[in-house]
Amino acid sequence: MGRKLTIPDLLAKVEKGEPLSMITCYDYPSARIIDQAGVDIVLVGDSVAMTVLGYPTTLPATMDMMLIFASAVSRACERAFVIGDMPYMSYQVSISEAIRNAGRFMAEAGVDAIKLEGGRNVIEAVRGIVKAGIPVMGHLGLTPQSASAIGGYKVQGRTAQTAINLLEDALALEEAGVFAILLELVPARVAAVITEKLHVPTISIGSGAQCSGHCQIFHDAIGMFEAFTPRHAKRYAEVGAILREAMARFVAEIKDGTYPGPKHSFKITREEFRQFRAYAEKR
Repeated sequence: MGRKLTIPDLLAKVEKGEPLSMITCYDYPSARIIDQAGVDIVLVGDSVAMTVLGYPTTLPATMDMMLIFASAVSRACERAFVIGDMPYMSYQVSISEAIRNAGRFMAEAGVDAIKLEGGRNVIEAVRGIVKAGIPVMGHLGLTPQSASAIGGYKVQGRTAQTAINLLEDALALEEAGVFAILLELVPARVAAVITEKLHVPTISIGSGAQCSGHCQIFHDAIGMFEAFTPRHAKRYAEVGAILREAMARFVAEIKDGTYPGPKHSFKITREEFRQFRAYAEKR
């Protein structure tokens, strides 16, 4: 598998022109598969509230909830760089609380960095966390925690002014010390210019091909989240369909007596069973 990736390793890949791969994941067995496949970065996203827990938004994700999922992923990843996603209201209340919660991700969950949403509005929190020695990934464009304020789950930066705002936010985040920025649902040409202007890598999730790396949500990529399919998501497998077929066969075999068969059962010696049966008949 090789050694654990670090930020210098990720930056070296970008410097050599190698795009970074990033997947959002939330559990130990999935993270093991992802790690063994050679994915560079695993983000334990607050999207777990939607994809795994069935909420309509990411807002119900709490710090304690995120620590449980992040711990599972961290234990699974021997090579991949793991990032914990700061959930709603875990960094907005105060800088000290933002630093404390980021520190919990590092100390209790064993992640390698944290991610938070926002631009110039969260700069002081970013500075404080970075000053505390905790690596930070920024997140611009569609920021799900503020979806109601920005008009819903839609592309951001389609006008000249909103694109300018994204660029200024990105430059401010870079100046504050982030090591990378996730650009979500930003027009491809806008994302390309932002990437060109920054010295830190950008990761695209629905933001075109010209970023330094690319991200998908694991459940979208394998066909396990069927409520809706984002336009930017590509399915590499139809695991949901495979699992449905497997469970239908399971039900059918129980009904027709095929399962469990002799090879699925355990034996007792004839003498031990004779003694047991004799005892049972007296009860």
